[in-house]
Amino acid sequence: MKTIIYMVRHAESPYTEGNERTRGLTLKGKMNAEIITEILKDEGINLISSSPYARAILTLEGLARELELDIKIFEDLRERHFSDDIISDEEFMPAVKRMFDNPDYALPGGESNTVCRNRSIVVLKHILEVYKGKKIAIGTHGNVMTLMMSYFDADYGLDFLNQTMKPDIYKLQFNDLELEEIIRLWEE
Repeated sequence: MKTIIYMVRHAESPYTEGNERTRGLTLKGKMNAEIITEILKDEGINLISSSPYARAILTLEGLARELELDIKIFEDLRERHFSDDIISDEEFMPAVKRMFDNPDYALPGGESNTVCRNRSIVVLKHILEVYKGKKIAIGTHGNVMTLMMSYFDADYGLDFLNQTMKPDIYKLQFNDLELEEIIRLWEE
């Protein structure tokens, strides 16, 4: 039985330190969220789920309104916690690369790729089992999305993450827990 997952990476969000959970969307992000609604509104989506972070929820809010569906929040779909310390822009990508090279590596107080993937994949497997045969949109983040996809196909790693956009949409077709196909739906 085929289950379709639409991984929706959140739209553009203004970055400021310390408001990871509450950041909204930029004007461009809001406009792109409307385009996401247009792309997905006729797909026959049965469930909308999301990270608890505002930017992921806001990216799918218009679709939820259009389809008259609630957004089911899963705490373990949240963005990965990188570090308890502030990470400079110059340090960020080398740290991310190191985490992909060594999935068990974590910055002080942060999550490793292994920890982040393990918590988020539990949610994805739950969704695949409970909503088998349905179509589900998931509001997510670049790292979490990449780690969940890499669980099923190792080709989805750092290079994939680096080419994704904000927003982005990937349609994943599953047969039970076997990933059969991934199609990118977002076009800039």
